[in-house]
Amino acid sequence: MGYRVAVVGATGNVGREMLNILEEVEFPVDKIHAIASRKSIGVKVSFGSETVACEDIAQFDFSTVDLVLMSVSGSFSKEWSPKIGAAGPIVIDNSSAFRMDPDVPLIVPEVNPDDVSFAHKKNIIANPNCSTAQLVVALKPLHDRAKIKRVVVSTYQSVSGAGKEGMDELWDQTKGVFVLGAPPPKKFPKQIAFNVIPFIGAFGDDGYTDEEAKMWNETHKMIDPAIKLTVTCVRVPVMVGHSEAVNIEFHNPLDEDEARDLLRDSPGLVVIDKRDETGYMTPKESQGEFPVFVSRIRNDPTVEHGLNLWVVADNLRKGAALNAIQIAQLLDERGLIKTKAIA
Repeated sequence: MGYRVAVVGATGNVGREMLNILEEVEFPVDKIHAIASRKSIGVKVSFGSETVACEDIAQFDFSTVDLVLMSVSGSFSKEWSPKIGAAGPIVIDNSSAFRMDPDVPLIVPEVNPDDVSFAHKKNIIANPNCSTAQLVVALKPLHDRAKIKRVVVSTYQSVSGAGKEGMDELWDQTKGVFVLGAPPPKKFPKQIAFNVIPFIGAFGDDGYTDEEAKMWNETHKMIDPAIKLTVTCVRVPVMVGHSEAVNIEFHNPLDEDEARDLLRDSPGLVVIDKRDETGYMTPKESQGEFPVFVSRIRNDPTVEHGLNLWVVADNLRKGAALNAIQIAQLLDERGLIKTKAIA
């Protein structure tokens, strides 16, 4: 017995990846609907061997489906997710709209799976920010063992985090550098080709960006509000795959060898950590993969109990689409998706 599933935002990078992963993991789907805005009506997307034409969200009856995967902007989700949830299906929302809502669980299945039991408060579950998702998968087992006191994170975020427009801009600028000069930036505030930009999102009054604030707020909600976490988010000229340099200070002793063993045995993680010139993971190698990869595990001798890690994942997968599908699988395993009788 499968489910009737709708993917809203099906023509975007993450929406298409959701469709790919649903088929890849053989999630039980009886009927799939690709939903988009009016301008994308009729645009065809792939689901396994099927080709599905996009339907207009304004005309679609969401009471006919069991599960909705949302990959849209925060403002769009704020308008539509409550309406969809009120119609009956559970909404798994990839935007930032409901992440900090106390009545909406924010879930990474390897970190806080039991929070799915609160899903029916609003019939909405929030997917975390792409950089937070991979970070908390690495932090949770370490926190459970030695209790994290403070974390310092510097991100190296790929352009796919800004959508297709970001990927197109990197491609066009890279080609242009070798021909007539790079075209001026449109999606990003400065040239991204052959450059890095230490700014993602919008500045707050404290000088941090909202992208940075998301990481500590979401980590606090999912793991522990007592963790002190400071972040610098940086956009880099990489197509897919986010990387993070993570410095952790613990309350209790935890050396690199124990941490390495602990991470190897933790769900959703793969340790690639050999001390030679190729013994680490890069974003290029993470592309298309499911796990979060941890490399460069080493003691930090500047604090009493400290470690440094290098954390890498495919941001379109674990950072977005894959995590959403894993939430759907968790709901399925726990019998929390309410199916409707077919008329």
